[in-house]
Amino acid sequence: MNNTTNVEQTQKPAKSASPLQLAMRRFLRNKLAVAGIFILIFFVLIALFAPLLTTHDPTKSNLMNVMAKPSAEHWLGTDSSGRDNFARMVYGSRISLTVGVAAMAFTLMIGVVLGSLAGYYGGKIDSLIMRAADLMLIFPFLLLVLTVMAILEKINVPIFVTIIALTTWPNITRILRGTFLALREKEFILGARSIGCSDFRIIVKHFLPNAVGPIIVNATLMMATMIIIESALSFIGFGIPQPTPTWGNMVTEARSLRVLTQHPEAWIPPGLAILFTVLAINFIGDGLRDAFDPKTKR
Repeated sequence: MNNTTNVEQTQKPAKSASPLQLAMRRFLRNKLAVAGIFILIFFVLIALFAPLLTTHDPTKSNLMNVMAKPSAEHWLGTDSSGRDNFARMVYGSRISLTVGVAAMAFTLMIGVVLGSLAGYYGGKIDSLIMRAADLMLIFPFLLLVLTVMAILEKINVPIFVTIIALTTWPNITRILRGTFLALREKEFILGARSIGCSDFRIIVKHFLPNAVGPIIVNATLMMATMIIIESALSFIGFGIPQPTPTWGNMVTEARSLRVLTQHPEAWIPPGLAILFTVLAINFIGDGLRDAFDPKTKR
């Protein structure tokens, strides 16, 4: 009798893994994506513990010590205003990562709301939102951003994040709208409507959970894009203004031929920080895309 029970227990089928567990397994098999997580954690830790890593004020100028070479006091030397490069790089990670995360979150919030409304209701609402998105996409992004920043003149981090979010929402809106349109006639959606569920409940409980894959993937890739945008705009003088330290602001030192050739310590470290951070986020995004893709082999 006991033998029969043991055989039945061994033949009992194992509990099937949830879609989230399967996605996590696929993600962890992607070595580049896992490496990207560790790289990103490294820079996040630098940002969090910046006060413990340096005692220098990243915004304090010392005109008597301009463009100093690396030393025991200034590990990466000083910039053209006498500010410590290592301190600026460490504290700059805070601003650059904050801009990337905040701009991504704000853009995502706008895109999710507008994309949900357009994809769920269709008709005039869809037409109005899509025409607004098309209008935003017609204008060259760089020209639009530079025009707005030139008008405002004074830029800080919240204003910079708001400008970027208000000019980059159309892409995520179009992606989410397409996902909603594909789900709108599914049986579980029609069933929820037939039992009288409110539009808000249907969107939150049924649409968004089924669109979480595209949302997460595009959110990670968008964060990398935001960091590049901040760096590029800072390089041409339209990003976060000095003396606020950002990686993009530090790379602007390379515009001087003297600094470019004689002081690589002033611009190579922040340039590498941008490179590795963006690569890490892209690796994570690619890993998430493969993990949430149902066609990926398990």
